[in-house]
Amino acid sequence: MAKKNKKNENLPEGMSRRQAKLAARAAERAALEKDVRPYGGIGGEADLIALQEFVPSATAKVAVTGIDRDVHIATVLPGGAAAMIREGENGGTGFVALQTTVHTQNPGRDLAYALNWLKDAEPGQTLESGVADGSQSALSEFIAADAKLEITEHQDFNWWLPEGTELDAATAQALQSANDSVVESHRVDTDIPGAVWWVNPGGGKAHIRWIRPEDNEDALLNALARVAARGELNLGENTKFAGAFRTHGIIVPVFDLDPEVAWDSYGAELSRISAAVDAELANDTQLTADERKQLQNIKSRQVTIR
Repeated sequence: MAKKNKKNENLPEGMSRRQAKLAARAAERAALEKDVRPYGGIGGEADLIALQEFVPSATAKVAVTGIDRDVHIATVLPGGAAAMIREGENGGTGFVALQTTVHTQNPGRDLAYALNWLKDAEPGQTLESGVADGSQSALSEFIAADAKLEITEHQDFNWWLPEGTELDAATAQALQSANDSVVESHRVDTDIPGAVWWVNPGGGKAHIRWIRPEDNEDALLNALARVAARGELNLGENTKFAGAFRTHGIIVPVFDLDPEVAWDSYGAELSRISAAVDAELANDTQLTADERKQLQNIKSRQVTIR
């Protein structure tokens, strides 16, 4: 068998064979690196995490630098696509999805890739795979730190299609199947840090998930433990603190609720807990025995999603 002629290898211009190998290995390592806070530094970080991890159907209109058309960040698009542009007036509205069929472990980069695609895409086009390849700018180049998300909750996926669209039998059946999977979800509007979402997955319990974008995870856990030790870590009668999970580098406290109680009735209790937690964040004294017990209890039930 003839030996491979290494002189004929296609090497990047100006690179030796060794330099090319080192560059390739560096690129492989970069592809495996995981961004600790994939949405950190941009407006709406907490809500973007909610829309990606547990909200079934919602859209969020946001101003995107370099794109003139309206852009909506969505939970899911038809077929698990990464992005699409509707046909219509003014070039069509652009949609990019957070929950996609094909993705990397760095959703912030994937979102930036999809937004970059929107710049030159034409109405009617769909981006099936939004896997970041390094060609896209940083997400912060598209979404500003002070950007506001105009969130619209949906209890179905009928928004996938423009009003008045006539569906064939297969499409209507697929849409109905998607609608049947939707879990009722609502964003609870409050002035407290982060984002609060009420979700009712069934099974006798509803939940409030409070996405807290704290930089100091240990301080937040200690603060929760101190409030819990005083018996104040709940949202009122027939509620309890269920624990916390970690996702995308931040902590999400979770509360179990009576599903019969209105989702928008927890504002006052959330403000009370937020004030108590904020007051304890600056407390750098040693935890008491009871507070340490509460901290261990919280950590023992903590899971990491991503």
